[in-house]
Amino acid sequence: MIIREFRPADLSGVAALLEQLGYEPGEREIQARLAHLAKASDHWVRVADVDGRVVGLLHVYERPALEKAREAVVQSLVVDAAQRSRGVGATLMREAERWARERGLPAVALYTRIDRDAARAFYERLGYGLVATSHLMRREL
Repeated sequence: MIIREFRPADLSGVAALLEQLGYEPGEREIQARLAHLAKASDHWVRVADVDGRVVGLLHVYERPALEKAREAVVQSLVVDAAQRSRGVGATLMREAERWARERGLPAVALYTRIDRDAARAFYERLGYGLVATSHLMRREL
C-alpha cells in the first residue's frame, strides 16, 4: 500500500469511496472541490493506493479557533468496504497525525455520525475519545 497525493486519474475511485459513505456529488463536483482544496495550504488530501487502485481517502485540514488551540481536523476518511480491517484506515490516520505534528498542531479531531458504531469503535481503538455530541444545524443559501 502506498499513501500518495491525489491524481486526476483517481477521480472515479474517490467518487466511489464517497458513495460508500452515502455522498454522491458526482465526479465533476468532486473535481472542482479537489481543485479548490489543492490551492489551500492548510488542507491535505491523500489516497491509499493498492496495486494502482484507490482504496482509501483522507482529507485533513488545520482549524484555527478563538476558543481553543489550533488543531487538525479529519474531514474525510473512507476506506473501500472490501479493504476494511486491513490497516488502510489506521495508516491514513497515522499520516494525518504525522501531518499535524509537522505543522505543530497539538491535537487531531474528527466527527463521525452517531449511527456509525463501527467507525467510532475504530477511532477508539486508535486512542481517540468522545469529547462531545452535537447537533448539526444548517441553512441552505
